[in-house]
Amino acid sequence: MGCIAVTPSGCEIMSEGIVRLAEALDDQNMIGHTRSFVEDIENGLDIMKRNLLPWMNYVAETQWQGVLCLGMGGSGAGGDFLSILCDHFGTLPVKTSRSYEIPVWWNKQHLIIATSHSGNTEETINAVENAAKDGATVIVISSGGVLAGLSELYDDVHLISSPGGQPPRTAFGHLFSRQLALLNQLDILPDLIDDAMISRLKSANEECDIINEPEGAIPSLALSLMEHQIALLGPDELNPALVRMKNQLNENSARFARIGVIPEMNHNEIVAWGGVGEDSDPQSSEQGLLILTWDGIGQRVTQRMDWFVANCPTETVWRIHGEGSSLVEALLHLCITMDWLSIALGLLHGKNPAGIEPIIALKAHLQSVN
Repeated sequence: MGCIAVTPSGCEIMSEGIVRLAEALDDQNMIGHTRSFVEDIENGLDIMKRNLLPWMNYVAETQWQGVLCLGMGGSGAGGDFLSILCDHFGTLPVKTSRSYEIPVWWNKQHLIIATSHSGNTEETINAVENAAKDGATVIVISSGGVLAGLSELYDDVHLISSPGGQPPRTAFGHLFSRQLALLNQLDILPDLIDDAMISRLKSANEECDIINEPEGAIPSLALSLMEHQIALLGPDELNPALVRMKNQLNENSARFARIGVIPEMNHNEIVAWGGVGEDSDPQSSEQGLLILTWDGIGQRVTQRMDWFVANCPTETVWRIHGEGSSLVEALLHLCITMDWLSIALGLLHGKNPAGIEPIIALKAHLQSVN
């Protein structure tokens, strides 16, 4: 596995073109927001450590049974990361919900964390209002909007403010750092990020910068993926990064992407890939396959992945390795890599990476039929 070598003509396209494409298309500073990803995490953790919120003692002293994370799109991604981290390191289970309603199993012993960058996500607002009426304790993480205002209407709805002024999917560093620090302060998760990790992530972000490195691995991979369908594959513990990558490709690149998780996909999707029989989908050979890995993958899962790659009918396979000494660092490293990759691919397709016209059109329609 690894990046396929790019032809000289391809390098010329990237070195001379991707900077001009960014200047012409990136009108909402997606590149600038991506450059600040690690600083956003660092600042969010620092703010949470310095500002003891007045309601925190009450929340910290409550004996919770679990945590329910509400959120949609880029604002909802952090809940997936919290859930997998709590599966590995936490003292309580964390579940996620992306809906207008809260799950029927919810009770008052489950803390709710509702995240919306804009504060105006209607699904999240509706779920929080219903939960608050039932006596829920809700912590809102938002830059403002209706959701932030609910903290003034309900005694048990509390607000953690986050900076605004950017697309929600670029605000992941702001939002996730606050979520992570919150669970640390509630003794649900240990302190998982230190200064050394922040320094390594900053270096990784600089290395992935497609403007500073227009002939680097990220633009080269983006160029190679332009004519391929995209499939994403990785172990279960990297599933949050797989989901976020799919969503980033959808929005930043306007590209479809499908996800497979090992070992589950070994019991179903592997037949469609084929490679050892006559029943495979002929389109499987046209897939551009990205396999996400990290140093902590279990031995049996590694053996499964190695067999799959050896028997996969496509020759276009790349390994994207999440570097770092821990699961959280590997996940964040993969976020950095994939954010830059999705922006590069969007630019090469001639797309404004911030453009989300279908989402805007749907929201306008929903407002008109209220």
